[in-house]
Amino acid sequence: MKTRPTLRIALLGAVTLGVSTLALHETSILRASAHAQDAAPAPSQSVQPASAAQASPLVQRGEYLARAADCVACHTAPGGKAYAGGLPFKLPFGTMYATNITADRETGIGSWSDDDFVNAVRKGVGKGGKHLYPSMPYTSYTAMSRDDALAIKAYLFSLPAVRQPNRANHLAFPFNQRWSMWFWNLVFLKDRRFQPDPALSAEENRGAYLATALGHCGECHTPRNLAFAMKANRQFAGAELQGWRAWNITPDKRFGVGGWSDAQLADYLAAGHANGRGSAAGPMGEAVENSLQYLTPQDTAALVAYLRKIPAQPGEAGTEVDLQPAPVLASSAWAPGAGDTGGALGKHIFEGACASCHQWNGQGQQTPYAALLGSQAVNDPTGLNVVQVMLHGAHMRVRGQTVFMPVFGRGYSDGELAAVANYVVSHFGGKPGRVTPEAVAKARTAG
Repeated sequence: MKTRPTLRIALLGAVTLGVSTLALHETSILRASAHAQDAAPAPSQSVQPASAAQASPLVQRGEYLARAADCVACHTAPGGKAYAGGLPFKLPFGTMYATNITADRETGIGSWSDDDFVNAVRKGVGKGGKHLYPSMPYTSYTAMSRDDALAIKAYLFSLPAVRQPNRANHLAFPFNQRWSMWFWNLVFLKDRRFQPDPALSAEENRGAYLATALGHCGECHTPRNLAFAMKANRQFAGAELQGWRAWNITPDKRFGVGGWSDAQLADYLAAGHANGRGSAAGPMGEAVENSLQYLTPQDTAALVAYLRKIPAQPGEAGTEVDLQPAPVLASSAWAPGAGDTGGALGKHIFEGACASCHQWNGQGQQTPYAALLGSQAVNDPTGLNVVQVMLHGAHMRVRGQTVFMPVFGRGYSDGELAAVANYVVSHFGGKPGRVTPEAVAKARTAG
């Protein structure tokens, strides 16, 4: 990100620093899409145009791009109609709700012109000049081509209009002052389109567009500054968001994905699992389910190629992935090794509730999605993602199969879950866990 003129920094000072926190993007991780000129449509899936068989090439392409940009993830409430809004985003300063983007003229965007839609997507300014909050990732979408934006609009307008009024946000002052976003945009929004880098190959440039524009990977995988804008010098270095950790996806071999093979990366993106590297869950699982699994193999390969080219970023010491932790090497599938010192309570609960699926050697029984060995989650001493999965379970529909882990939060106390998390980190990550009952309680309350 280039430095803006001093005048713009001064203008930002006129607004409270807290208002800038509205830039925090709340949605899922690592999404991708096709390049503006040559994206090939994927087969229609669960959300289809009213007459899918007769859909125009523009609508078919828009469907592919809408999936690649994962629009449905934020604009669909659990159990609600697709794209009708209502999904809550719980923030420290209140609750925001996703809006209806179906073609209903009164409650959706049916009366929006092409320019209205493009301005909302790329500038964060809706019809009538109303500023959007950056929970809509327009800071990434700003790089999208106009043709891609209008293809997505054509697809949305091909779907049945849903009459569903938008829910009012409940934000404390001064966060409820939309006009203040003008100042934030002045400093942090780079209103310009994607331009190919001459130093990259055609495939790598395609991957760059996938990762940075429509896919907006950085919105979750890039840490943020005090104003909650993405740190340009730490692109894809990993961040914590909504109680989950989005991992370092740079080519760093100790902390990122530099030690992953191309096949492992492609499998993780397309299927939510990579042999020897674990499985996706939480927001990343949603990204795979709603978006990444529908990319063409060529687009997946392009995304992998680009991730190999970005600058490697270091991580926090102690979070390196241990692919051969001593406790696992000493264990068989059905029994832990001698001298397992991960904690008696955690070991006891794991033995009764977890080992039959995950196995003591971390390979997983019945499905490779249950494998724990090599997972970044079990190598994180804070156990953030381990706790989230135990509390809320996991569910992902991918490649025609359902990947499922039951909810354990209702059956165990905060202290018991903390003990299990620490045991899992110790046994499968080879390092001491730092999960406390208070941390579990906080994650449980946050939902």
